[in-house]
Amino acid sequence: MPQNTELLLGIRRMIRLYETMIRQVCAQYGLTQIETDIIAFLHNNPGKDTARDIVELRMLQKGNVSQAVETLIQKGFLTRTPDTRDRRLIHLSLTPEAEPVMEAISGARGQFQERLFEGFSREERLLYASLNHRLFENAEKYTSAERK
Repeated sequence: MPQNTELLLGIRRMIRLYETMIRQVCAQYGLTQIETDIIAFLHNNPGKDTARDIVELRMLQKGNVSQAVETLIQKGFLTRTPDTRDRRLIHLSLTPEAEPVMEAISGARGQFQERLFEGFSREERLLYASLNHRLFENAEKYTSAERK
């Protein structure tokens, strides 16, 4: 069983590898890490299209998301649409200009997974996914209990 330090260090290394791979996309399109995260989030989460959704589900700072959304709108990658029933809600949507960025993000994510799972069999990858799912459920169960 890995020690806490080893586990946390391993998670940090995986995050660093991902950030390194996404940094290439950022440089290619003149984006920040959070801007690429927002583009990927909106692409991968249909129906979750408000800044509040991004803040809550990606656990990012509200001010950082607001600033990044503004920049993405100025760059032509996002549009803003007020909700028809609740004018306080603003829906965000990707523009066609964001498609090449999303393709580059998808490519970087694919490379990340290939590097991370290099040497793993298909069965090992499936087992990892199953065990990870159980770990996430346990973490959610205990963090939800703390919030109550």
